[in-house]
Amino acid sequence: MAKLRHIAVTVPDLEEAAVFYEKTFGMTRARESDIAIILSDGVVSLALLKFKTDKQAGDERGKDFHGLHHMGFVVEDIDDYTKAIEANGGNYHMRLPGAPDSPTEVKFRDPNGVVFDIVTDNYATDSWGSKA
Repeated sequence: MAKLRHIAVTVPDLEEAAVFYEKTFGMTRARESDIAIILSDGVVSLALLKFKTDKQAGDERGKDFHGLHHMGFVVEDIDDYTKAIEANGGNYHMRLPGAPDSPTEVKFRDPNGVVFDIVTDNYATDSWGSKA
């Protein structure tokens, strides 16, 4: 069974967005980088992202897109879930930029175009190298 791992949202101001979710919902900071603040409710992570370049953003939406960027799921087997995704109308989207052969996240689009990624528990780290 797959488990929701994170929800990633791109925002125009990382600090402002983080403070909102901390004050409003009591989320806590798990880690930070120059392009992200990762918050947690103790179960699921909220990744607030602000990409610096279109290439870093990873697809046609580019660095200036704000909103739901993608969701991430931990699955038991990438190949089995790839088949299930495609059988149910989803399509392969991409691998993380700079890691086309990495065993980490594989991104897809659901039938409505919403981006999500899958990863096995063995590789369930975020882009910053920490367990998500």
